[in-house]
Amino acid sequence: MSKPIPVGISARHVHVTREHLDILFGKGYQLTVKKDLSQPGQFASEEQVDLVTEKGAFKKVRILGPERKQTQVEIALTDALKLGIKPPVRDSGDVKGSPGLTIVGPKGEIKLAEGVIAACRHIHMTPADAAEYGVKDKDIVKARCDGERGLIFDNVLIRVSDKFKLECHLDTDEGNAAKIGTGGTIELIK
Repeated sequence: MSKPIPVGISARHVHVTREHLDILFGKGYQLTVKKDLSQPGQFASEEQVDLVTEKGAFKKVRILGPERKQTQVEIALTDALKLGIKPPVRDSGDVKGSPGLTIVGPKGEIKLAEGVIAACRHIHMTPADAAEYGVKDKDIVKARCDGERGLIFDNVLIRVSDKFKLECHLDTDEGNAAKIGTGGTIELIK
């Protein structure tokens, strides 16, 4: 049995570029840290935007910082039903060919041609963690969670960087299916 891995549940959120932040909130606007996230240097900002499609909308969706090289919206597949879109399940940053939507801020809006994904479940690890668990970056593994609705997750992506902290990221649909929340743990199965 391997050492338990902490879980973080990821709700719908937006990552924005400097250019898009200027359009949404005004030239030179800086994100305000609301709460630091588990991954070093990452934070939930005070700033929120609306996500809009022809079929639906979500109000007050949090922007996560810091700014990114490309704007990306991460939603759960249940969220996609309300928006009437079909996002692919992908690793963060892989948005090519994904659906778009409109992001509305207090000063302007962005019409994304692509950029909406359902993030694939993944485990962040340092190189030392990867060595301990016997895995490498981009490996695909299984992970088990116990409990009342315990289950085994297939197709869990390993992401290794010295900038990461050990944590498994699941979206809200996955967390609800397993009845696990932030602070719970999973066990890596190769």
